[in-house]
Amino acid sequence: MDKPRIRCEIRDGIAEVMLTRGDKLNALDRAMFGATDETLNQLARHKGLRAVILHGEGRAFCAGLDVKSMLRQPVAALDILRREADEATNLAQRVAYGWHQLPVPVIAVTQGVCFGGGLQIALGADFRFSTPDCRFSVMEIKWGIIPDMSGSVTLRNLMGVDVAMELAMSGRELDAQEARALGLVSRVCEDPLDAAREFARTLITKSPDALAGIKQLYHQAWARSDEVMLKEETRLQQQILGRPNQWRATLNSLFRWRLPFGPRRNAL
Repeated sequence: MDKPRIRCEIRDGIAEVMLTRGDKLNALDRAMFGATDETLNQLARHKGLRAVILHGEGRAFCAGLDVKSMLRQPVAALDILRREADEATNLAQRVAYGWHQLPVPVIAVTQGVCFGGGLQIALGADFRFSTPDCRFSVMEIKWGIIPDMSGSVTLRNLMGVDVAMELAMSGRELDAQEARALGLVSRVCEDPLDAAREFARTLITKSPDALAGIKQLYHQAWARSDEVMLKEETRLQQQILGRPNQWRATLNSLFRWRLPFGPRRNAL
């Protein structure tokens, strides 16, 4: 029996999700797609979830698609691209874009290599913390295909179209410092997992409603008109103001109290 492809542990509202195919540099086979999708569904239903840390077992975050595995299972390769008429995303896209859709901050921790589909998964996170020696590549061109795991959507919020196309057309490798300069990486640090844990512990001291609202607002702002976003700012603020978590945040700041926050509101 194959070992599980994903391990997820939740403690104090912080989920640590690990890709557990370290012997294959966490390359994406059909089982990994399915396990990631199921984990995302479980996290989306978790009312007490406050933050997510996503990282890879062993020497790499993720080396991208396990091409040999997919060639041995051509039906599985087609299956991950199948989309029902009422679905916005297929399975290949959900395992990356799903992190973007969670209403909590998501931090991807990268080491070793972050290639192809692995990079697209990392781009679905809100933040990417990397080791200095990690290498990155939009590698799909190597196989004669395009980045189709939501990378076209997540990249546009980070860089100009010319830079995104250059990376996708060349497939060249970047070190962590260049990736940081281009906006692919949020922080470069010696121990990114420890830094991510510290950051997550800071985030869970904030109102979960405000964090969800900020994530929703800022992700929309980069792709929509000024008029739409000005209205959206007001709509989201009206959903948050006067709610219990907003009062708790205010009282904690004014009086240095430590009132615990309640569950995150449903969709804002």
